[in-house]
Amino acid sequence: MAKTPAKSLAKSGKDSATNEAKLIAELAKILKDTDLTEIEMEKGDLRIRVARAPAPVTVAQIAAAPIAAAAPLAAAPAQTAAPLAPASEASPADDPNAVKSPMVGTAYLRANPESDAFVKVGDTVKEGDTLLLIEAMKTFNPIKASRSGTVTALLVDDGQPVEFGEALLVIS
Repeated sequence: MAKTPAKSLAKSGKDSATNEAKLIAELAKILKDTDLTEIEMEKGDLRIRVARAPAPVTVAQIAAAPIAAAAPLAAAPAQTAAPLAPASEASPADDPNAVKSPMVGTAYLRANPESDAFVKVGDTVKEGDTLLLIEAMKTFNPIKASRSGTVTALLVDDGQPVEFGEALLVIS
């Protein structure tokens, strides 16, 4: 009879190992099915953690295809050649006299909806005059003229969001 308890202990240890193996297999299947990298389970004194290494991330670099030199074109008849735009027609935003936004915010051309605009195209301004307001974080920041001149272009609308460095208007 002394063999019976040892036999049942050995058998229960074997069953326990089989159950643990089945549980690990089930957890591994859950990892695979859910695309997780780790799962942990605890029941009483038994604690099982199953993890797998995440799939390596590879970055493919694609080289740009070499650009073949264009073959020289035969001279086109003069009447079919489109006239080129003069180089002097640059965008007002690229003008060296453009006043640029010192911050990100919302541009307002007037102090309040009932008042007139601070400036309009054609107005003469003096250094220090308020040109518009930029609201950022519930604070209205006056944008002042850095030099005297005439407003030749307004590049933003009232209430328009603006970015740092964006041209707001041009003073020539």
